[in-house]
Amino acid sequence: MNPEFWQEKWQKREIAFHQAAANPLLVSWFNQLAIEPGATVFLPLCGKSLDIHWLLAQGHQVIGAELSEMAVQELFAELGLTPVVSSAGTLQHYHADKLQVFVGDIFQLSKHTLGPVAAIYDRAALVALPNAMRQRYAQHLVTISENAPQLVICFEYDQTQLPGPPFSVDSAEMHTLYSKVYSLNCLEKLDVPGGLKRKCQASESGWLLTPIESE
Repeated sequence: MNPEFWQEKWQKREIAFHQAAANPLLVSWFNQLAIEPGATVFLPLCGKSLDIHWLLAQGHQVIGAELSEMAVQELFAELGLTPVVSSAGTLQHYHADKLQVFVGDIFQLSKHTLGPVAAIYDRAALVALPNAMRQRYAQHLVTISENAPQLVICFEYDQTQLPGPPFSVDSAEMHTLYSKVYSLNCLEKLDVPGGLKRKCQASESGWLLTPIESE
């Protein structure tokens, strides 16, 4: 993950990945995580996603991690919140009401700094990372969340037709990344209308990751 790449995307407003509404797979399947009302949900590489608005409207506490401070500032402004900003090691910590966001390198976010979370919602984080980094990322999430259940949204398409990001992450890779600690269930797969970036056919799938209970 090249930080300058994503910072430049936000500076140039090349943010087609920012959806205009909450993701339909989130709305349809979030309840499968079976977490308590008001529980804390962690969103890695969250941007200023409207999924955050939706989760807050459901009464949940939300913690995000995001590289772009511009995105985080816009997120709080669009929610009408004035954050308290402080340092958390090498990260910046934005906090207001039921929303916290850590700004900086997600790999610098520790279990202690993050605190307890009931679930992870990964809409555009795993698929934003190149192949060589996805294994490290997956293990990092498991570590800092203490195996919290996950709802993961992935794209699948012919990677030879489009270089990414977002990258294609298929069923085989999901199992390679997560099957040692989670039971995996593909809840639904939807065709991407018009194809990914209008260039190639693609599907968007929602995965439920349920922690495997240790014996």
